[in-house]
Amino acid sequence: MASGLGFQVLATLSLALALTCLHPTHGEETIITCEKLEQGACAYAVSSTGKRCVLEKRVKRGGQEEYNCRTSEIEADKLKNWVETDDCIKSCGLERKSLGISSDTLLKPGLTRHLCSTQCYDACPNVVDLYFNLAAGEGGFPYRSYARPKNGKGGGN
Repeated sequence: MASGLGFQVLATLSLALALTCLHPTHGEETIITCEKLEQGACAYAVSSTGKRCVLEKRVKRGGQEEYNCRTSEIEADKLKNWVETDDCIKSCGLERKSLGISSDTLLKPGLTRHLCSTQCYDACPNVVDLYFNLAAGEGGFPYRSYARPKNGKGGGN
């Protein structure tokens, strides 16, 4: 009888663990609204509608800086309800407090190397999608396969 109870407990724990592991990291059930995100979560986030969030800075009359997160008109490719991880921000050579969405960021020394690194390219599809689409809009990196050398060690500057 004790072994039957132990089996039930084990089965229940196994089911709970399996459900926990299947739970999406970036919350399908969570509704992300850019305007409700804190400053530290805004950059590189994607709302529940699939629009990218953008961090903006406004200087008040007294010289105080005020940061706001808002919904941009830029749509993410097949992605919704996403707040980028700190690991991806670091691996891709980015900063959490990045303002706006601009192809000017592509001029940052070493950014291409970071974006094409295995740590960023393979693990951070949101960031890679954003910057490769920005680059394509400027006439660079028309295809992702060209931006990454065959040896997988990353490339660019």
